[in-house]
Amino acid sequence: MARKNKKQVFENIEVIDAGAKGKSIAKAPDGKVIFLNNAVPGDVIDIRTTKKRKAYYEGTATNLIKPSSKRVEPICKHFGTCGGCKWQFMGYEHQLDYKQQEVMNNLTRIGKVDLPEVTPILGSAEQFFYRNKMEFSFSDSRWLSLEEIQNDEEIKDRNALGFHIPGMWDKILDIDTCYLQADPSNAIRNKVRDFATQNNLSFYNARNQTGLLRTLMIRTTSTGEIMVLVQFFFDDAEKRNLLLDYIKTEFPEITSLQYVVNGKGNDTIYDQDVICYHGKDHITEEMEGLQFKINAKSFYQTNSDQAYELYKITRDFAQLTGEELVYDLYTGTGTIAQFVAKQAKKVIGVEAVPEAIEDAKENARNNKIDNTEFYVGDMKKVFTKDFIATHGQPEVVITDPPRDGMHKDVVQQLLNIAPAKIVYVSCNSATQARDLALLDEAYKVTKVQPVDMFPQTHHVENVVLLEKR
Repeated sequence: MARKNKKQVFENIEVIDAGAKGKSIAKAPDGKVIFLNNAVPGDVIDIRTTKKRKAYYEGTATNLIKPSSKRVEPICKHFGTCGGCKWQFMGYEHQLDYKQQEVMNNLTRIGKVDLPEVTPILGSAEQFFYRNKMEFSFSDSRWLSLEEIQNDEEIKDRNALGFHIPGMWDKILDIDTCYLQADPSNAIRNKVRDFATQNNLSFYNARNQTGLLRTLMIRTTSTGEIMVLVQFFFDDAEKRNLLLDYIKTEFPEITSLQYVVNGKGNDTIYDQDVICYHGKDHITEEMEGLQFKINAKSFYQTNSDQAYELYKITRDFAQLTGEELVYDLYTGTGTIAQFVAKQAKKVIGVEAVPEAIEDAKENARNNKIDNTEFYVGDMKKVFTKDFIATHGQPEVVITDPPRDGMHKDVVQQLLNIAPAKIVYVSCNSATQARDLALLDEAYKVTKVQPVDMFPQTHHVENVVLLEKR
């Protein structure tokens, strides 16, 4: 009897579909499903299994026998090693087809609700260089290619500034060119790495927790502003200023140059003091004349152009006349709330992150919007009967929860207050579908619009309009 986890090889297998989390799907000769991380639907391949489960296998394509008609040549030399852009080897029109299919499958299989005709997914005008925020990690022991390992020559430069290898928290792939963020992102990252190496500034070692340079964040706006934030593991004023002065001089177009000194075990900056070294302590995004101040800790949709399209769909679905009280749940920095405010009587935004609410209030003041109010707290604890009694019964609720969807108590409160319309924006159609099933007793889904915010990945946003039965 074969061992349960013994690797197997299946030859000449056709990949038949794309599934959740960017995996492709094939069928083994024994009828079990095989989930693959490196194949395109339509490929004919040899497969080596990596895991065997009761109902399925996980595997890797080891030999491409016949390429799929959906397959394209990836433009990035880091594709397949870097953890991002996992669908870059699939034509964009096919990426959109599979994203639309995922939304439909989740809403029908998990939600089990009656659906109207689903509008075709809204693709992104830009398939590359669309992100306004990138974070890179420093490492003094970069990921080595197989060729480097097999070569007898001594490897002298082990410094890296790039991305984590998937599943390896301490391994960083040095990135030459990334196709996700527009210029001068690549130039800033590469010159920072080279200058730091030439001047013997130590790169971080995650295992030993040593080294000065920890992370580099670059944020940009559609108005041309740039924020650069360097995170140091400890403070060395001379070396810190050396690097920051170089960045300031080499890239005078930078709007906001900031730094953090973070000696924690993890590199999150949300509980850290951010210090402005040069320029402003924020950058400003603009949308339909509204200005949104973005600081180092602010949340803002990472694809600015598609965020605008997403918000327009949300506003269109709400069909506001100017007479409605609108609740914007999980409002973040209040972007959607302010975007719809001019067509509403009043908008109440609720969010769990205090800093986000402060940003929302400040942005509303700066935009001279006087019909929005923002409140902070855990949604299931804030969004209560007393809150409704104090702030009024909404005619329309817009909800844009995190990937986990809405807490069941929040869903129940929506059923209790029964607004005429709910516009549900989701970055995870599986949890959205679960919530739609809970709302189905009182609400009918009347519009569905998938939106692609992240080309070259499997991620997809979805907007649903629910109307009271």
